[in-house]
Amino acid sequence: MIELSKVEKKIGDALILDDISLRFPEGSVTALVGPSGGGKSTLLRSINLLEIPTSGSVQVGDNRVTFTPGNTVSQSAIQKIRCETGMVFQNFQLFPHRTVIENVMEGLLVVQKWTRKKARQRAMDLLTKVGMAHKIDAWPANLSGGQQQRVAIARALAPSPKVLLCDEPTSALDPELAGEVVDVLGQLANEGTTMVMATHDLRLASQISNHVVFLEAGQVVETGDAEAIFRNPQRERTRRFVSSINAAQTM
Repeated sequence: MIELSKVEKKIGDALILDDISLRFPEGSVTALVGPSGGGKSTLLRSINLLEIPTSGSVQVGDNRVTFTPGNTVSQSAIQKIRCETGMVFQNFQLFPHRTVIENVMEGLLVVQKWTRKKARQRAMDLLTKVGMAHKIDAWPANLSGGQQQRVAIARALAPSPKVLLCDEPTSALDPELAGEVVDVLGQLANEGTTMVMATHDLRLASQISNHVVFLEAGQVVETGDAEAIFRNPQRERTRRFVSSINAAQTM
């Protein structure tokens, strides 16, 4: 379970997130959608504290951290939150000097202190799950974008996080390669993996998510069941956004 309470994020005088309170139940798949600059990625990165809120509180599982202006949160408290999450980035962020299987094993060996045998078996299981077992000795530079993103998903899942966070996981891919990633994320959703994803790809969001949060100017405009939001949004601003994205993606 993830809970954000009255989260605010300021950068200088700019208010990036404005009094955000949201709850993401265990097993849910939530899509954060909205125009560029609306706060989707900042909100997503606030969950695992890659972005530190100015005020409010963040809870992941049993770990809760409260922020107040001018006060510094301990690194150990931040690490407890981060250990509960796995992160999939827009541009893959694989280690170029590590093979596919080494990329997945790295965190287990360095952070979790697993034995090499145990880490390798975990990595093989996950690479099989995402359809990349045949590429374990390949270098990232020799993989397609879709293949790199599937390896990145396996790496994020390696330490068995409570939630998988995906920041625009298909935006750097052409439609065919994006389909590979959608299939993998769909499989994880069907298995009950808790996910929160920031995305412009409404096809991804509509196929995988069961809940949608529409953000603009750092505020929650509308939330609800994914099918209801995409078929019959209640707010005029949401309707215009969904219509514009649907039109762009069918051209």
